[in-house]
Order: sequence, then C-alpha cells, then structure tokens
Amino acid sequence: MASAAEIARQGRRDEIRSRWLLSAPALIIIFAAAIGPLFVMLLYSFMVRGDYGDVKFWQFSLDGWFSVLFERDIFDDTLQLADAHLSIVWRSIRLSFITTVFTLALGFPTAYFIATRPRHTREIWVFLVTIPFWTNLLIRTFAMQQVIRNEGILNSLLRFSGIIDEPLQIMHTDWAILFGMIYIYLPLMVLPLYASMEKLDFRLIEAGYDLYAGRMRVLRRIIIPLVSPGIIAGSILVFIPSLGAYVIPRVLGGGKNMMLGNLIELQFGAGRNWPLGAALSITLMVLVMLALLVYVRNASRSGVQHG
Repeated sequence: MASAAEIARQGRRDEIRSRWLLSAPALIIIFAAAIGPLFVMLLYSFMVRGDYGDVKFWQFSLDGWFSVLFERDIFDDTLQLADAHLSIVWRSIRLSFITTVFTLALGFPTAYFIATRPRHTREIWVFLVTIPFWTNLLIRTFAMQQVIRNEGILNSLLRFSGIIDEPLQIMHTDWAILFGMIYIYLPLMVLPLYASMEKLDFRLIEAGYDLYAGRMRVLRRIIIPLVSPGIIAGSILVFIPSLGAYVIPRVLGGGKNMMLGNLIELQFGAGRNWPLGAALSITLMVLVMLALLVYVRNASRSGVQHG
C-alpha cells in the first residue's frame, strides 16, 4: 500500500496539473494577444527592410538595430551617431521625468487635501478627479491646445493683465507637450496617492507635532515614508504612458518635437522602415521594463521597511 506521504505528493501533483489545465485557455489568450505581437516585432527587427514597406521574410539583418544608434553619411559613407534618434529618446525620457515630477508636486497636496476631508465628502472629490477620464484623450489634448495657443486663454489673460504685450509662443514646443502631459496624466498620480493617504494613521502626525517636530520634519519623516508605495505607483503610472505618448506630441508638438511614439509611427508609415520601427518599439519596451524593475525593487524595499 502507498504511504500517506506518497498519497499527499500525488494529490499535490494532481492539483497542480488541474490548475495548469484550467489556466491553459487564459495563458493561450495572453500569449496570442500580448506576447505574440511582441514576438512579431522582435522578429521584424532582425529582418531586411522591404522596398515599399514591410520586410523581406527570412532575410535576416542587424540593420534595424544598427540604425537605432548609428547612421552612415550619405556622402562619404562614414559611420556616425544617429543624433536625431538619440535626441528624440532623450527628449522622451526628459519630458516623461519632468512630467512625473510636476504631477507629483501637484498631486501630493491634492491627494492630502482629499484624504483630510470628512469621510462623507471624499467620494465627491475623488469623483471630480476622475471626470477627465470620461472624455477621449484626443478631445482633452485639443482642449489644452485652446488654452496655450497664441490666441488661447492663457495668452489672453496675460495680455489682459498687462504682463506681456505679445503672445507667448508655447504651441509646437517642448513646453506645450509638457503642459499637455501634466494635464492628461495628473489624475493617474492623484488616485494612487489618495489610496495610500486614506490609510494613513493621522494620530502619528499628531504625535510628531506633540514631539515638537515642524511641518517639514513631519512631512519628511512620517508622511512621505508611509505613503511611499503610492508615490512609487503614481510615478510609474505617469512615467510609462508619458514615455510612449503619441497623441499629445503630435497635436501640441506639431510634428516638429517628436517623441518615441511619433518616431515609431513615422518608421511604419512614411519612413517605410519596418525593421527600424520594430527595433525602436522593442527599445521603448525595454525602457518601460527598466522603469517597472525600479518600481518592483523600491516597492519590495518599502514593504520590508514599512510592512
């Protein structure tokens, strides 16, 4: 007769096999809908560019990846850095980081304000924060365009108050993209921060004041460490979509101030260089994965320190 330990091991094996069988349909869907297209992009990045777009199948080449960082001079065929690509990558990272910083600076006091309201009114404030999500992204971007254009609300107010004589040229600059991304992605920072602050034990803040700590010291030593998971989550939720933004730079940047999303679309469209577009897509995915790794590492460390 089989021992009790063998029966238990067999039962565990049967349970694991049943779980895999039950999750097989979901795993197949995930592979087909997410991993499959990424694999296609990875495959395209190692193929030869077609004459009219597309790729020449089963003709492998590293030209796509080579073109991400380097280019050859059209006159003497010398090798040089692809300054245009590198500047677009740097602009994408820089604007995404600045957007994250500004949304954090605006979202932190907003979330704190909501968390300190009476409990029966907090839902109203959260509801007001989520209202922009009811509108299409393109419509919100055009709304920001009406604010910052030469004859828009901002310039009209500045001229009416006498601060400026001529309208400020904000449209089709990095500033326009920055304003647009801050406006669009601010709710993504406020909501995770509010979720962390709602659980904050405000008796700890009162204890800090009782121990003669100033407001800045209470903020640095009590509030920020306790809500750090919300800060990290909100930063990731803002940084990642900002890095791959397409509509905002296209509308507010006017096509002159491109970001990674616009450069990828250009290669698959007018540029007809699908291997380069695929290589840039994988590069963007790698940047996103690095940001997620930073988030996971900091979240784990925060859980160890405050959990």
